[in-house]
Amino acid sequence: MDPSVLIPTPDAIPLRWEWFYFLLILTFTLHILLANVMLGSGIIAFVGELKGGADPAATALQKDISEKLTFIIAFTVNFGVAPFLFLQVLYGHFIYVSSVLMAVYWLSVIALLIIAYYSAYYYKFRFETLKTNTRRFFIGTSVVILLFIGFLFANNMTLMLNPASWLRYFQNAEGTLLNLSDPTLFPRFLHFVTASLSVAGLFISILWSFKEKKGIPGAKENVDRGMKWFVCATMFQLFIGCWFMLSLPKDIMLLFMGHNLFATGIFLATFALAAMALLFGVYRKIGAATGSLLCLVFLMVLMRDIVRTAYLKPFFEVSQLMVLPHYSPFIFFTASLAVSIAVVAYVIRLAVKAQPPCP
Repeated sequence: MDPSVLIPTPDAIPLRWEWFYFLLILTFTLHILLANVMLGSGIIAFVGELKGGADPAATALQKDISEKLTFIIAFTVNFGVAPFLFLQVLYGHFIYVSSVLMAVYWLSVIALLIIAYYSAYYYKFRFETLKTNTRRFFIGTSVVILLFIGFLFANNMTLMLNPASWLRYFQNAEGTLLNLSDPTLFPRFLHFVTASLSVAGLFISILWSFKEKKGIPGAKENVDRGMKWFVCATMFQLFIGCWFMLSLPKDIMLLFMGHNLFATGIFLATFALAAMALLFGVYRKIGAATGSLLCLVFLMVLMRDIVRTAYLKPFFEVSQLMVLPHYSPFIFFTASLAVSIAVVAYVIRLAVKAQPPCP
């Protein structure tokens, strides 16, 4: 059977596709940064709990992560709504199908998120009173669930790119399909995990560098600990990235090897930025490392979009979407987004002011 017959007809859009593409890239970049901080900081706290010991600086770091993790989870989930909606606008006839094919797992994400959140919440509010093994259990539960959710997302994002794999529906129509045979699945997932450790490590260094300036005990150790996570994870990320690149279909991989000037330029720029970020990390240049990392993440998001476009090109291009002009929803969305950002900024400001003074 020709898999193209399984692809639904796309809906018309109210504006030119470029608007939605810009918003997709922008909002996904914000979401993936938060998701990296969320997962990576959870893993770092879990590893610290597994090590145990009586290092006051390490304990202070784990407590600090416990106090912030619930907020980060909430922000990550909320900031994930917008890019997923824009993905549906542009590629809804692909992402809806892949979501239905793995519907049992996909619908379980809501319940899993609730469990992960409340486990992190309990870890936060009982940090001082819980025994070490119990703390390990609760932060470990959150981390394992978040890793599994990330794995499910990787499955969905790869499944939507390969309509030929949809034919397996006729052997399994129960909504339990996963894309385990896709050679890009595991390197894509591990690429996200290692990126999370890198971003979270730098995030920790940024936060504790402010505490270091205030002379808080253990701050310097935690800045160094965060930079160590950042440097080691970024180095490992280079190997995972090469594995991911080599796992792509040859025609798509060659886009980054000279067959497409724009794609090749972005690919080379990511290597240059990764090298710069490593160098800044080794020399403890937190500000420069942060700037390099932000640029690197943005370029990686663009690379991700180039790969998606190349996968779907035999079946669909976003320029083919029919436009039926209707501007009021977009105006209302833009106004709502501006108000929401202002409210979030105000709430964060109040939360920062409400923090108890440092000892």
